[in-house]
Amino acid sequence: MDAVRVALLREVLAGTEWPRAARAFGGTLRTAVQRGPGPLLLVGTDAYEPWHLAAHLDDEAAWSGVPELSPTLLRFRVPPGAPPHLAVGLRRLASAGRGETVLLVAPDRPGAGILERVHDARRSGATVLALSASAEGHPFDGVAHDVLSLPSPDAPALSLDVLQHLVSSAAGEATAPRRPPFRDPLSRLADHLSTPPPRW
Repeated sequence: MDAVRVALLREVLAGTEWPRAARAFGGTLRTAVQRGPGPLLLVGTDAYEPWHLAAHLDDEAAWSGVPELSPTLLRFRVPPGAPPHLAVGLRRLASAGRGETVLLVAPDRPGAGILERVHDARRSGATVLALSASAEGHPFDGVAHDVLSLPSPDAPALSLDVLQHLVSSAAGEATAPRRPPFRDPLSRLADHLSTPPPRW
């Protein structure tokens, strides 16, 4: 989703808590990944891999000049022959520790197994953040340092996908403009042509 669509989305949600909440959560994510030398580990649930968020964070990492936002997607099942950046399994969580950030995305209640692994990463010193589709009875207390949850499945104009767009965009924002306002058009074109395509 490009910046114009995100701006329109924020307009639609103006007057609700969501633009502010997503900016706060995105700022927390950005601060966490910049504070430590370790990578951003992105994990979903047994039934859901957050590919969409991985791609958007990868884009934001390139556009914002914050390479730490580019995530390592941890997968429950790695198919044979998967390329290296898509071949990282859940065992990677066992070595997560201080200076690393774990972002858990859960469209439904995550299983006890993934929660236990993420909790172990927190006990080892990793910063743990969570995006959840429902605030009702979520099991993140004591597991995540910060949680952003939808209030209910029928929240108007809001879904977990929309929330991921808002958060990834907010994580890429800085207090200064992302691009200098008076750059030479040829410089912008050269940057665009030299930027590698998304890995996803």
